[in-house]
Amino acid sequence: MLKGIDVSAYQSATYGTSGLSFVFIKATEGRSYVNSRLSAQTKHGRDAGLVVGFYHFLWPGDVTAQAEYFVAHAPEKRGDILAVDWENTAEGTHASNAEKDSFIRKVKQLRPNNRVVLYTNRHFWLTVDTTSYAGDGLWIADYVKAGHPRIKAKWLFHQYTDEPHDTNVADFSSADALREWARK
Repeated sequence: MLKGIDVSAYQSATYGTSGLSFVFIKATEGRSYVNSRLSAQTKHGRDAGLVVGFYHFLWPGDVTAQAEYFVAHAPEKRGDILAVDWENTAEGTHASNAEKDSFIRKVKQLRPNNRVVLYTNRHFWLTVDTTSYAGDGLWIADYVKAGHPRIKAKWLFHQYTDEPHDTNVADFSSADALREWARK
């Protein structure tokens, strides 16, 4: 299993990279938020030779506008991974299954040279999701032993803890295999 983390504006622009193969960076949320450390966190990950991914926290509502907002702000480089973060908002609402699926499809249309994956937690995957559509792959959050999320679906990334930060593993045989997959 490959190791990686995900970061947002809450983390330093110079997060630790030792022993990591990938990083996911929060880029946007809804249609009005952009991570203030996005550029610096991206440069830091690239300089460390990591596979870099970006994620958008999806709100219910105009998913076409959100997809356009996301791709307008997420750096564009072949081999980067794009993700939609589908979970409850601070208000306790969430995008519908149809909105989640439409968002993924729109991002894939807007960025045909990038992989697009779904990030969600185990509860959403098992009780809210009705379509099982995850674009190019599933990134599942389930805080158990690394690499052993409690789902039956095929997954590519597993977030298994948030202590001391969001820590993940990827189901690839090597960093080169991850890079090759990400490059399509």
